Amino acid sequence: MKSDARQFRKDLAGHAPWRFVLLHGDDAGLIRELAAAVVSAVAGSQDDPFRVAVLTREDQSRLPEEASALSLDGGRRVVRVREATDALLADLQHSLEMAGDTVIVVEGGALPARSKLRALAEKRQDSVSVGCYPEEGRALGTTISSLFAAHKIRIGSEAMNWLLSHLGADRSIVRSEVEKLVLFAGEGGELTIDDVREAVGDSGAVSLEDAAFHAMEGTFVEADMALQRAFLEGNSPIAVSRALLSHISRLRRASALIQSGLSRSDAMKALKPPVFFKRTQAFGRALDLWPLADLEEAGRKTQALELACKQSGAPDVLLCQRHIAVLAFRAASAARRHRRV
Repeated sequence: MKSDARQFRKDLAGHAPWRFVLLHGDDAGLIRELAAAVVSAVAGSQDDPFRVAVLTREDQSRLPEEASALSLDGGRRVVRVREATDALLADLQHSLEMAGDTVIVVEGGALPARSKLRALAEKRQDSVSVGCYPEEGRALGTTISSLFAAHKIRIGSEAMNWLLSHLGADRSIVRSEVEKLVLFAGEGGELTIDDVREAVGDSGAVSLEDAAFHAMEGTFVEADMALQRAFLEGNSPIAVSRALLSHISRLRRASALIQSGLSRSDAMKALKPPVFFKRTQAFGRALDLWPLADLEEAGRKTQALELACKQSGAPDVLLCQRHIAVLAFRAASAARRHRRV
């Protein structure tokens, strides 16, 4: 069966009787968090040597052996398989055919829709395929608000908007930064925008945002440097494409509002969240360089980039670099034309 992270949490709380749990998608932090939640729900802890086995890419061939092992002190066992690909399929099928009730949790990463692991998890009645994708917009805001509410911490709308525009979508990064802010504010405290800026500072998301902004402004060298930083900070090419698509989508909305009669300033303020004040000049420069029709075309090509990056064996980093370069050179050419006018 198929599921998403929100529904899966509800099912896990109800002790759903799975034998095979496949966690896949672009949010590596959420995948790790849900895998740990399954292990704790089944075995009661993360490190019980009699009930928990963790297999990395190098020792995944031991899956049938671990899946058939018995717990020496009773209770259900769980095998957690990390960095899995479709190469695991044969051993996994063999393990599921054996008698027993060991739960196999597979962390699959960004598997394509035609993945054999996904097909297996979706068709079996005792299995679940859980899509783990970065939260954006209102969903991300709801998650952050609930984390603050658990500690009775109040945060103003301006501070929340800044936080949403500067946090990465990766679940582990979000949780880490929110936990930092909880310590900063204290139980029952309050956070202002100055508090948030001081505590959070730059995160991995800023490099992604820098790459997107520089590409759409036509500053190729800066865009390429920001892209390299984003990769060094652990961001995936898919995360880059999504950050870029988000920026293009906001430019499209602002451009459409300007065509409807709003001033540029009012159009940027009307976005949710509004453009961060330190980014307004860069955002405005991109609006000058990209007509609405060209932004729509750039959005389509960026969506195609994400699909290409998800293909097995695709040179995703190279595809990302080329796409950023094409956008930057297109914007730079427009800037030169503007200067000649």
